Amino acid sequence: MSLHARDGLGGRAAVVGIGATEFSKDSGRSELRLAAEAVRAGLDDAGLRPSDVDGLVTFTMDTSPEITLAQACGMGELSFFSRVHYGGGAACATVQQAALAVAAGVAEVVVCYRAFNERSGRRFGSGVRHREPTAEGAALGSTLPFGLLTPAARVAMAARRYLHVHGLTPEAFGPVAVTARRHAAANPAAYFHRRPITLADHAASRWIAEPLRLLDCCQETDGGQALVVTSVERARDLPRPPAVIAAAAQGSGPAQEQMTSFSRADLTGLPEMGVVARQLWRTSGLGPADIDVGILYDHFTPFVLMQLEEFGFCPPGEASAYVAEDRLPLNTHGGQLGEAYLHGMNGVAEAVRQIRGTSVNQVPGAAHTLVTAGTGVPTSGLLLVADG
Repeated sequence: MSLHARDGLGGRAAVVGIGATEFSKDSGRSELRLAAEAVRAGLDDAGLRPSDVDGLVTFTMDTSPEITLAQACGMGELSFFSRVHYGGGAACATVQQAALAVAAGVAEVVVCYRAFNERSGRRFGSGVRHREPTAEGAALGSTLPFGLLTPAARVAMAARRYLHVHGLTPEAFGPVAVTARRHAAANPAAYFHRRPITLADHAASRWIAEPLRLLDCCQETDGGQALVVTSVERARDLPRPPAVIAAAAQGSGPAQEQMTSFSRADLTGLPEMGVVARQLWRTSGLGPADIDVGILYDHFTPFVLMQLEEFGFCPPGEASAYVAEDRLPLNTHGGQLGEAYLHGMNGVAEAVRQIRGTSVNQVPGAAHTLVTAGTGVPTSGLLLVADG
C-alpha cells in the first residue's frame, strides 16, 4: 500500500506521543490541570518539549482554551489552533485537523487534547437541564416532551428498530459488553480492571432505557488524554515508533441530527459512519480484510454492531455473531465500556499502542488499526498504520 493516499493526506503525518491522566470518578482537580497533565505526559512520551508545540486542537465542548493551556504548559507561539464540534464525533477529527495542518506546513507539532470531569462535574447521562436557544437545539423539541431526555433514551429508539428488523433480542448486544470487559480486566489503567463479565451478567443487568441495559452503556469518567502529531519525517527521529495516519475522514449523513435522526427512512444503520467508511477505504486503498484491530466508539453497544456493518466487516444483522466469534480484535483497551469514557480519545491512544506493540492486550503483528469516533452524531474516523 502506498501511504500517499488519493486525498493527499495519507502518509504525511503520524501520532508520535500519547499521554493521559488516571481515569477516575472524582479527579479532585480542575479540567485545565487534567488537560495540562495529559499534554505534558504526551510530550514526554514523544520526546518533545512544550516549546516544540505550535498547534493545538480540541473539542468545542472542552473548557480549557488553547491559549490558556499553552500558558499552563509553557508553550511559546502558536501558528494553528482549532476546535471540532459534535461531542464524541470530534475524536478522530482532532487528529485529522492536526494532520492537515502538518501536511499543509502551517504547523510542525500539533497536540490534540480532551479533558473533563464528566463524572464528578457535568454528567452527560443526567439529561437536558438547560440549553440556550439554538437552531441545532430545536430538533430536541420534537423528542424531549416524550421523555427522550438522555443519550441512552435516544439510542434506545434506534436499537429497538435494529432488533425488530433483524429478528434479534437485547441479548444480541451482550458480546460487545463482554468483549470490552474482558479486555478491560487485563488493563491496569481501566476502571474495570480485573472485573470481567459474562453474557449472563449482561442479561441480568437492570434496564436503563429498553432495550438498553446498564451494561450496554459506557461509563462516566474524569480524566484527560493528549495525542501528539508531527510529520512522518520528524517522527522517524523521535524515540517511539510512529503510528502513521494512512487516512482520516469526517462524515455527516442525510437528515443528520445529534442522536435524534429519527426522520430517516431506516434507523438500523449509521449513515454518518458510512460516509466515513467509504472515505477511509477509498483514500487508503485498504479494506475490512486488512484491518488487524478495530477500536470502535462504544458509548452504547448497539452502535458498535451497526459500525461493523457500515464498514463492511459483516452483513446487516450479523454483527453480534461476528463479535461473539472474535473475528476481529475489538476495543483491546476495554473501550469506553471498560476502560474509561474520554470522548473516544483514549481509543486513539490504544490504536497507537497496538501499532507500537505495547498494548496490554497486544495483537501480534498489528500493522493496520481502524479507529472511529462518536456515533449518532456527525463523526470521524482514522486508519493508523505502522511506518514502512
